[in-house]
Amino acid sequence: SEENIKPISEKYIKTDVISTVEFNQSGEFLATGDRGGRVVIFQREPQGEYNVYSTFQSHEPEFDYLKSLEIEEKINKIRWLPLHNPAHFLLATNDKTIKLWKVSERDKRAEGYNLRDEEGRLKDLSTVTTLQVPVLRPMDLLVEASPRRVFANGHAYHINSISVNSDCETYLSADDLRINLWHLNITDRSFNIVDLKPENMEDLSEVITVAEFHPHHCHLLAFSSSTGTTRLCDMRARALCDQHAKLFEEAVDPSRRSFFSEIVSSVSDVKFSHSGRYLLTRDYLTVKVWDLNMENKPVETYQVHDYLRTKLCSLYESDCIFDKFECAWNGTDSVIMTGAYNNYFRMFDRASLRDVTLEASREVCKRRAVLQPRRVCVGKKRKETDVSVDSLDFRKKILHTAWHPKENIIAIAASNNLYIFQDRLTPNGHHNTPEIQSAPPKWQTQPNPPTY
Repeated sequence: SEENIKPISEKYIKTDVISTVEFNQSGEFLATGDRGGRVVIFQREPQGEYNVYSTFQSHEPEFDYLKSLEIEEKINKIRWLPLHNPAHFLLATNDKTIKLWKVSERDKRAEGYNLRDEEGRLKDLSTVTTLQVPVLRPMDLLVEASPRRVFANGHAYHINSISVNSDCETYLSADDLRINLWHLNITDRSFNIVDLKPENMEDLSEVITVAEFHPHHCHLLAFSSSTGTTRLCDMRARALCDQHAKLFEEAVDPSRRSFFSEIVSSVSDVKFSHSGRYLLTRDYLTVKVWDLNMENKPVETYQVHDYLRTKLCSLYESDCIFDKFECAWNGTDSVIMTGAYNNYFRMFDRASLRDVTLEASREVCKRRAVLQPRRVCVGKKRKETDVSVDSLDFRKKILHTAWHPKENIIAIAASNNLYIFQDRLTPNGHHNTPEIQSAPPKWQTQPNPPTY
């Protein structure tokens, strides 16, 4: 009910800001990480709502005494491992250290030890006169999160990406200049597969922004750079993948080049389609779909917020031009989603070429409310609901998004708020405008029962 949703102030603690969102392979679980190093896992209930399943502290702030460098606890990425047993495993990383976490349930406890008392302390052996068989007693369900591996000292620069390989045995981690290949059971060494560091750092012309493995072929990986290029590498060709197999780059008209051209062309996210046929890349102003068989130009280009081209100077001065927006495919690769400013996010239907702008904010999100499309206008407003480009709030931004792998359910992170949206079925069984489940800000005490 609406009265259970409490109004929230615009003020929030910086460490509560959500920094990554990720569904697991089945979509039953949703993990979020924040700038405070915490991981919160949500589980989907039979009624379809997501409720908090487990919360744990993944990373703590550290200090590198050799480099006099503070290492913040912010979770940069979370990646789930495929499910092979009742326990769930996920990788979480901050700027320097990757951790493998095991999340498991326990609803029984052992009682009747011979050598320990009820509090777990060792007994005096002289007092043990009889032996008994320990038994398992039922207990309240307990969800435990425990670190199983810590992968440290593998990167000299800040980690921006991790990606689990389809072989389920290895994963990659990428920083500004290098990509390393790790085995999930080996923590003390990794294999460097991409190295862009020049002998003289003054010759540095680009940095790695994001990297990801192919969803089906364990030998293929893609990584993008600050120059707007995306490279496809084949690990079968050579051990060090400095020479790419394919280079995806769109030619730019020299007459249209400006001071901001290279900045806005920097790729902030790359995602393989579920089929493995296409690549989805996001730069500052556009999202592009590339066919792996065609390198010279994208097969589809969608303008996310083209109305900002006239405001690049002010966006540069405020550093907003360096914001890193993520993108996502739906489960059938037919719709694309990415974030924008003013707590807006955009969806593009590849078949009909239609697009829609929706808003994720507490002002418009009520429980079970239907979202209304938004429109940003450059000139005079046509409708009262239109928003002028001059009134956009650039402090409110949707950087992190995730799409359920099988259903039309999406997760949107807006500062310290998590919103979960889903399609609503009309009486005739057709899909309607996305309907929302509005979650209160993370870490806030929730009403009883929880409201999402």
